[in-house]
Amino acid sequence: MSTIRISKGLRVLGFGAVSLVAVASAALAADLAKEASTAGQHAGMAASATDLKTVDSHLRMAINCLVGPKGKGFDAKVANPCKDLGSGAISDAASNAADQKILKQALAKAEAGVAQKDLAKAKSDAVAAETLLKKVM
Repeated sequence: MSTIRISKGLRVLGFGAVSLVAVASAALAADLAKEASTAGQHAGMAASATDLKTVDSHLRMAINCLVGPKGKGFDAKVANPCKDLGSGAISDAASNAADQKILKQALAKAEAGVAQKDLAKAKSDAVAAETLLKKVM
């Protein structure tokens, strides 16, 4: 065990610094359930929206949660409500084929909703995405 002197009377033990790094790394670990839940919340907000612009905005935020900032389809022009939760739910579910399949289906529904020009159809796609995401939450 080593001791690092930072200032008069203040010392940090070497193993303590390593422990702090381990705790910080764990805190940064992906939280798939929260990513899916957050994406689902935005799909739900899209489903409840009264205009196409709001549906589109919330579905794009759901997509951002699903694909992550490095994923195909990420839209930096809208918020990423999952910014601190991981690398994107689909990427973070790489070791769980069943969840990843559901997340990809939800992504397809959210993307279909964004492509819609009809409010009722866009909202229907949002409901479908939300329903799928509830299976992963």
